Amino acid sequence: MSKAEKTKQLIIKKSATLFNTKGYTSTSLSDITEATGLTKGGIYGNFENKDELALEVYKYNSGLLGKSMARSLGDEFPTTIEKLNAFVDFYRKSWKVVFETGGCPLMNAATEADDQFPILKKKVTESFESWIRKIAEVIIQGQKKGEINRNINAFEFGSLFIMLVEGGILLSKTSGDEKFLNLALDRILIMIEQELNIIPS
Repeated sequence: MSKAEKTKQLIIKKSATLFNTKGYTSTSLSDITEATGLTKGGIYGNFENKDELALEVYKYNSGLLGKSMARSLGDEFPTTIEKLNAFVDFYRKSWKVVFETGGCPLMNAATEADDQFPILKKKVTESFESWIRKIAEVIIQGQKKGEINRNINAFEFGSLFIMLVEGGILLSKTSGDEKFLNLALDRILIMIEQELNIIPS
């Protein structure tokens, strides 16, 4: 990696929590220079403007969370039910870190990704679609292996899982009480056991 690339990555990483906690619109150039220790010239020498940096920070933040989520749905867990349970467990265990760094980067960006920042809105939409698709693909593979109820719609359940998780995070972050996220995760586990599992427990 060249010196310029290293500097660019440093700016993105140092700005990641800042944008996620303070907001993409509210974060000022002065905030960024303070967080990175660089001058305004140093920032603009690597990014055309704040919007370009904001997009790179969003891709960085959402990418980190996406990789962690993907690992929970990976080959480490042999059965589909175990993969889906691991997905729930990931959020159960990582909520403190998520809250300390400002909350879910997708949800935070979504609240600001209006017509004033259409490129960010497009990226957020793509991220949510990708997450839903990943969960749906795991469910579909489970249906093919005879582990998941073939009568359910995988994409509908993928959407419901994300809706419940994001809603739980929003209420818990707003209230400072993790019970709302845990309530959402408990509901997902019930859906997995009673609606997806071919042998309900």
